[in-house]
Parts: sequence; structure tokens; C-alpha cells
Amino acid sequence: MGRIIVAAIIVTLTLLLLLTRMLYLQVLNHEHFTTLSLDNRVKLEPRPPTRGLIYDSHGTILAQNLPAYSLDITPEKTPDIEATIQALSEIIPINEDDRKRFKRLRQQRRRFDSIPIRVRLSDEEVARFAVNQHRFPGVVVHAKLLRDYPLQEQTAHVLGYVGRINKQELQQIDASNYSGTTHIGKNGVEKTYENQLHGSVGLQQVEVNAKGRVLRVLENQPPKPGENLHLFLDMDLQAAAMEALKDYNGAVAAIDTRTGGVLALVSKPGYDPNLFVEGISSRAYKTLRDSLDKPLFNRAIRGQYPPGSTVKPFIGLAGLEKGVVSFNQQTYCPGFYQLPGHDHKYRDWKKTGHGQMAMEDAIIQSCDVYYYELARTLGIDRLHDFLTTFGFGSRSGIDLTGERSGLLPSREWKRKARREPWYPGETLITGIGQGYFLTTPLQLAAATVSLANRGQRIRPRMVESIDLPDGSRETTRMESTQLSQVDPEHWEQVIQAMQQVIEGQRGTARRIRSDHYGIAGKTGTAQVFTVKQDEEYDEETVEKRKRDHALFIAFAPVEEPRIAVAVIVENGGHGGSVAAPIARKVMDRYLLKEARP
Repeated sequence: MGRIIVAAIIVTLTLLLLLTRMLYLQVLNHEHFTTLSLDNRVKLEPRPPTRGLIYDSHGTILAQNLPAYSLDITPEKTPDIEATIQALSEIIPINEDDRKRFKRLRQQRRRFDSIPIRVRLSDEEVARFAVNQHRFPGVVVHAKLLRDYPLQEQTAHVLGYVGRINKQELQQIDASNYSGTTHIGKNGVEKTYENQLHGSVGLQQVEVNAKGRVLRVLENQPPKPGENLHLFLDMDLQAAAMEALKDYNGAVAAIDTRTGGVLALVSKPGYDPNLFVEGISSRAYKTLRDSLDKPLFNRAIRGQYPPGSTVKPFIGLAGLEKGVVSFNQQTYCPGFYQLPGHDHKYRDWKKTGHGQMAMEDAIIQSCDVYYYELARTLGIDRLHDFLTTFGFGSRSGIDLTGERSGLLPSREWKRKARREPWYPGETLITGIGQGYFLTTPLQLAAATVSLANRGQRIRPRMVESIDLPDGSRETTRMESTQLSQVDPEHWEQVIQAMQQVIEGQRGTARRIRSDHYGIAGKTGTAQVFTVKQDEEYDEETVEKRKRDHALFIAFAPVEEPRIAVAVIVENGGHGGSVAAPIARKVMDRYLLKEARP
């Protein structure tokens, strides 16, 4: 009897315990556990947008998205990662670079993120893995769109490339809009227009089973794809400029004088931007980084070179405008120049001298002595202030990242940068584009546009228009200013002299004269190293990498300019024989092609 009572008490207590637990789960915490249950059943998945495409001015595609397969490992679902990778390598090639990249990415990701161990799998590799997939828990093949640059090095420095989002970028981006997105623009147009190209993330609410498999889609908010960009860039010109540079390293910048649109922007040598999309191997990166030719360096907007004699038309204009010289006023050139009371001789490029020189001849024959005297008369302060209005010493504001400003020296700059006073001799060499004076090829081209337009300064632009979501196309706004207080006659006098550089019997670029259109230009040569007073520069005996740079600026047609070009050929020697023909080929391709039916 007693045992029956004890058993009844135990049963009663057990029932009370169960009822209490039911009350706790079903009544007191019903809402909480219902929510947890739904969370297990329903998931929100981000849907990354498709990145916008990039076209040149003729509709040639420059950046696109191609389908590709990647083999991904999720660490949280993989029992032994090292053993898994070793087993995978027996059915799909996985090299040391793949392993290093996986290791690096694993340190940056969370345990439940999938990380690629191999990208761009072939169809055969995908099939081979599918047969063996049951052996590899946590390993899946993902199909996705990869950024692709079909013209490779021809557009590398303009477009830049996309790469995987790093820790620093994660701190700067809108994390919600980038959920599901793995890549971001790293430089060039891809970086400048990241907001437009990326688009907006979408969301998908799905029902999944206990194994995480999607059973059905409950709600779908599609992503908003990135906007397509149309550049001013003309790939015919870009290719012509690269080909014209031949084996030289250098840069070419060509700008439409009417819009400021950049028609060609070449930095040679280039590189294949596709290497960076999924992470470049350390070996390939080391090869690019350590190359003496510096293929990763964007010479067009970051290369800073002495402008040499290409700056003489601007300084001549300064002399006319400030009233320190007239167009026909002459200066005698004996082949050297000396400051009053000084022994040092500032040499002219022509050892025997040019004789009597007025401004037109001084531009045509590029007489250094004439410009020594003009620079001294102007003084560094007026010289600096006038050249500033053409954009020398400051970034052009092009819609690309990483542009450098060059250097337009002044007394104040030297005092702050060098803690030294300005010396009169430094004004002389500034007058022939040497000394501290540095410009970028793009800066030279932009300043040439201002000359061609008789003072209308236009900000260079890469992007001409953007496709909007409603199907319309938005044209980017042209930004221009007019240089004030320049006598119209002075523009014509300087441009007349520049035209004679090509058409005159003694013009330094007479070899590129065209029967089809008039060209106004100016040659230049920039020293790579300083020749001592008692030494002579002999190109034949100088190491190739220490030879002078060749420069040339030009615009055409003279009467109604449509294109302005700046060329720099590193260690090319002479502007007239090396740089000018490159500009002529670019102008021919643009102007004569336009005239064809």
C-alpha cells in the first residue's frame, strides 16, 4: 500500500513538472519561442546587384561581367580544412598561390562565410567535383559573375580594376548595401564611379529546412543593378597611341577641346587588370612591382616630368600680357646666357647660338637664351602667377583617382619646402621648363586645350554619360572657366608661332606637317640628369635610362581646334623626331577618320 502511495506522489509531481514546463513554453514565453522557431525556418538572403558595364565612345565594351565557377569552402562546416584541401587537390589542381590566397582570406572572414580555394573552374573541373562532392562537407561550387576587362592593358590605367573588399574598405562602405557583394572598385574609373557602378542590394526571404536547403521563396525584393558608364575614350585613338609609342615607355593624353572629354589616356607599359580581380599571385605581383619599366605606375596622371620647352608658348604669352616684351622685340643669342655680375653660363641647346631672336623665331627654333632673358625680366612671382591660371602646379580635377599635381615653383614654395631663398638662376631655368618645374602629361594636355580655346579652360572628364534606371541617359556636365585679361592679339601671335613650329622651314617639328589640316605645336626636351658646366651631353655615350625625355604638345585644326594632345616619351631624346610623330598619328586617326564618309 505504502509503495502505491509513493508511486502516485512521484507520478503526480512529474505531471506537475511537465505542466509547469508546458505553461512556461506555451503561455509565458510563447512569443519568444515562436520567433526563434520562425528564425530557424525563414531566412533573409541578400541579393547582390550586377555591376554596371563600361563602354567607350563607340560602344565598345571595356568592362563586363562574365559567368564563372568558384570552389568555395565554409570553415564552420568543414571538419578538417587542411585535409580537405589536400583531398581536393587530388581531383582539381590547387597550387601554392591558391592556398596562400585562401589562408589570407580566411583570416579576414567569419567562420560561416564561404571562401574560394579555386576560381574560374572549367566545366570539366566542375563535373569532376560534382561526382565527388559527397566526400567534401562544407565545400560547394558557386556560379557567379566575375569582372572582366577584355582589352586588358590597353585600358588598365584608365579603368583600374575591382578587387575583394578589404578590412579598411569594410569600415568605409555601407555594410547593408554591400551585403552579398565581395568586390569593390580599387582605382581608376572603377573606383571613382563606385556608387554608380555598384547599384543597390536586393533581399530574398526564403523558407529552409533543418539542413538549410531552400524550400520556397516567400518574398523577393530584386536588386537594383549598377548603372552603365559611357566614356569619352575612343579605343581607336587609344590603340593608335599605344602602337605609336612602339617600344618606348611614356604617356599620351588627348582631349576634345570642345568638351574636355579625354579621347585617349595612355600610360605604357600597362598590365592585365584581370590578374587583380580574384587576387593576384604573389609571384605575378612581385614581377610587376619590381619591373624597371614600372607597369603599375600611371604615367599619364601620376608621372611628373619637367615640361622642357613645351612651356615656352605659355611664358611668351605671359611676357606679352605683362607688357615686358613685344612680339617683335629681339634678343641676341650667342649660345649662352649670363646673369649680370655672374660667371656661370646658362647654355642654349644650340652651341653656336641663334643670333637675333624675336618671339616667333624663339618659339619656332626653341631658343633657350630668349627665354632666359624673358623669364628674368618677368621674375618668378609674375611667372608663377600667370602659369597658375593654366593649371600648372595643381590637379586638373579629372574624374580619376590618384592624380598628382606636378610642381610650379615659387619663392614661398621653396621657403617652405627647402627652407632656402629663391635664387635668380632658378628663375632662368624655370623659363625653359627645367629646374623644380614638374608637370603631368594630362596637365600639359589640359593647358594646351586652354591655348587652343584662346583662354577657355575646361576640366578634363572621362565619363560622357550614365545610363539611368528609368532607361534614360544622363550626360555629365562640362565645367569651364574663361581666363581673363588676355589680349586677343596675344593669343593669335603665340598660336601663329606654334603653327610655324610645324610649317616653318626651321620649325623643330616640321616633319609632321599635314596637307589635310593645320597643326599648332611645341617640342620639348627634358633633362633626366644635370650636365656639369664643364661637361657635354653626348646621347650616344649616355646610358639609355639616363637619356633626355622627348615631349610634344599640339592642337588641331588651328582655325577650329577639335583635339589637343600631349606626348612624353621617356628617354626618347628629341621631341621633334620622336614625340611629335606620335601626336600626328593620334590626330590623323581622329581628324581624318571623322572626315571619312
